[in-house]
Amino acid sequence: MGQNPFELISTPKLPGRLPNFLTEKEISALLDVSLRDPSPAGLRNRAILELLYGAGMRVSELVGLNLSDLDLDGGEVRVFGKGSKERITLLGRYAAGALQDYLKNGRPHLAGRNSGRALFLNRFGTRFTERSVERQIRDLPKKAGVAKNITPHTLRHTFATHLLSRGADLRTVQELLGHASLSTTQIYTHVTKEKMKSVYNEAHPRAKSRLRHPS
Repeated sequence: MGQNPFELISTPKLPGRLPNFLTEKEISALLDVSLRDPSPAGLRNRAILELLYGAGMRVSELVGLNLSDLDLDGGEVRVFGKGSKERITLLGRYAAGALQDYLKNGRPHLAGRNSGRALFLNRFGTRFTERSVERQIRDLPKKAGVAKNITPHTLRHTFATHLLSRGADLRTVQELLGHASLSTTQIYTHVTKEKMKSVYNEAHPRAKSRLRHPS
């Protein structure tokens, strides 16, 4: 049999799916809801939310954190990403404050004999799991009146999108996210461009008018 000519034809490259993210108003609503629960578990959940949005880490990185990974005075946290690759990411004052509150008033009430050095603990005093974080995040939008389904990864996307939309350079965002390649981070530029177009179309008086060619 002869060679199939279609084997030499490559299929067209489909555009990558743009990441789902929250607006600043939506993320503020979620964070406001998390303030309502002053229990040890509530303080933990608040710290988790602030850390996912404020540091942009993966959920696997978050649940793997130990007490020794935090440098609250320096505003840094040591993260072990894919392939156990270590990086330092930054903590804003809200995330650092939520962590301090959890460490003082939350974690001591959750800790038990098997807690070890794990940062985030469940009600049994053992390390919080990815599934538990996902369940906690999934339930927030309804409580906050946000009409979106979100996951922990949505908060990572939101972190990157908000940084870029406020002027952060792509290389810095790449480092903070722990992306090995800049091309992985570039998907967020498409999101910010769409926002830019939307703002332009709404704000500029001649943006929506169509050019009229002389007959």
